[in-house]
Amino acid sequence: MSGARSELERIAHSIHRRGLTHGRTGNLAVREGERILVTPTGVGLDEVEASELSVLDRSGRHLDGPKPTKEAFLHVAVMRARPQTHAIVHTHSVHAAALSCLADLNPTEPLPPLTAYYGMRVGQLQVLPYFAPGDPAATQAVERAAESGHALLLRNHGPVVAGASLGEALDALEELEHTTQIYLLTAGMRTAPLSPAQLAALSAPATTERPRP
Repeated sequence: MSGARSELERIAHSIHRRGLTHGRTGNLAVREGERILVTPTGVGLDEVEASELSVLDRSGRHLDGPKPTKEAFLHVAVMRARPQTHAIVHTHSVHAAALSCLADLNPTEPLPPLTAYYGMRVGQLQVLPYFAPGDPAATQAVERAAESGHALLLRNHGPVVAGASLGEALDALEELEHTTQIYLLTAGMRTAPLSPAQLAALSAPATTERPRP
């Protein structure tokens, strides 16, 4: 069993266990050489097994394993736009999903940088227009947005976050979820976001990972 498969199973179970998705929502992908491993359709993240993953080529063609998630095209588009990306996490985490439903969001800065770790691990968050789940028409918009940033928010849907590893992508997604929760809790109150100078002074790299539970 490859390390990529085992890591994908472990991260998928961790996401579900900690309530970052619900039911059979959410999906993950990781590069394995020239192939892309993705979670199958109709399988909750708590049910993901390393031996039962969908295998795609770099163009998104299904090569082996069970039928892939209907949102596999999101992962393929991001990886095509970001060659440095080796893993992607997509969830319907409740606070980020709530943010995606708000009217009049700034498409390039829907969240103020309220915490240092948001600045380090997320940076810019881009809001994409609404597309029905599984609609391949989103491919071009996702690929174009991913060229300039690793964190995307799908309107009325949820976040898609890429990283050099699944752990890094999940760290960024958690910071996005946490900062969104703070933002919603402080709605209507005056906040003090980090200034551009404070953001620029942050020395910890965005790739910093902490051990996953």
